[in-house]
Amino acid sequence: MPDKLYAHPGGHVFYRKMAHPRPCISHGEGVYLYDRGGKRYLDASGGPIVVNVGHARAEVVEAMHEQLSAAAYVHASMFTSRALETYCERLAKIVPVKDSRFFFLSSGSEVVEAAIKLARQVQLARGEHARHVIISRTQSYHGMTLGALGASGRHGLRQPFLDMMVERPKVPPPYHYRDPRSGKEMAVLVEEAIINADPRRVAAFLAEPISGASLGAAVPDEDYWPEVRAICDRHGVMLIADEVLVGLGRTGQMWALDHWAIEPDILVSSKGSAGGYFPLGFVAARGDDVEIIRIADGDFNHGGTFSHHAVGAAAGLAVLDIIEGEGLVANAARMGRLLKERLWARLGDHPYVGDIRGRGLFVGVELVEDKETKRPFPAARHVASKLHHAAFDQGLIVYYSQGCVDGERGDVVMFGPPLIVDDSHVDEMVEGLGRALDTLFGPA
Repeated sequence: MPDKLYAHPGGHVFYRKMAHPRPCISHGEGVYLYDRGGKRYLDASGGPIVVNVGHARAEVVEAMHEQLSAAAYVHASMFTSRALETYCERLAKIVPVKDSRFFFLSSGSEVVEAAIKLARQVQLARGEHARHVIISRTQSYHGMTLGALGASGRHGLRQPFLDMMVERPKVPPPYHYRDPRSGKEMAVLVEEAIINADPRRVAAFLAEPISGASLGAAVPDEDYWPEVRAICDRHGVMLIADEVLVGLGRTGQMWALDHWAIEPDILVSSKGSAGGYFPLGFVAARGDDVEIIRIADGDFNHGGTFSHHAVGAAAGLAVLDIIEGEGLVANAARMGRLLKERLWARLGDHPYVGDIRGRGLFVGVELVEDKETKRPFPAARHVASKLHHAAFDQGLIVYYSQGCVDGERGDVVMFGPPLIVDDSHVDEMVEGLGRALDTLFGPA
């Protein structure tokens, strides 16, 4: 029997989507979620690309319970914890940042904000007092706090707050479906932006290694990131890798930049850090940069009430144990290849499917009104949202985004399931999206 649906103005919850009627969750297990009415959903997006080791993993729950029972909260300026120290030791072995040090916060927005401030403080500590400019990319998303939003390129999210934020120079991202320029040509735009801003004033370049929801898993050409790294080095600009969406195995490598063997100066991660079991993110900084701040200033000028949380570290460590112990990075690579192959086979000829792209279990499907010209649907049709709801009604959860073309037009749905999926789940995802497209547009 279906449970009631919840939406504004009923009750006292300030809902994220006010008019959207939503069911109440009962429980999750593996790759599935169940509402209170007993309906099952295949979580093919891991929420907003968060759940990486699956729902209701006893190992994670037990690790959190052990830490909760011992000490639920201590302030980071007063105590450390064994869970935190051990987690950092493990992360230091796999994060591609030299002699890395980890600063923990509670969300992707927070760690991006901290990374921006870290880049500024490192440059100050080096004696580069004029370096305060952060260059980022259009059609990007880095978070909802004002600093992170100022670096983002999502027009609809930014518009109400433009007068309140620091505007930052932006360059176009690699988007091969609509922009045929090579990776090196796209990287040159980064250098031009640095020169236009005056290299003596630029602190860092901030970007997602593989574009996230704003572009729907658009992968750059192989020569893009090596050239960007060389450009940053040439001009003394720090490279900040936003791996909030794509880190910890999501793309078939532990970190998305590992596809190009690139080492950033700063790396941030969040969504998959604790797999949805705890709000956790971290900034990874080079050891020598942390040391230069200590020498110049004594401490990093940043903090948070719930930073370096022991329970979050326990959850993150348990999630990392599962990722490494069950070979989930390799599974993401295998299942991601299979997912794209079967999506192309099932939907490649669909008149409204323009592109299928991504790496590992980070896959986007771009929808177009005209396949030949790549003309997007009018923004007012909200096609991606409608497809998401059609799939949800049939028990398939996909992520969606609108605005990849020009900030308003351009519809993408995304797959980002738990990394534990197998062949049967891949088939279920592909067939489920096919049925949702048939529901929305009629049989192709």
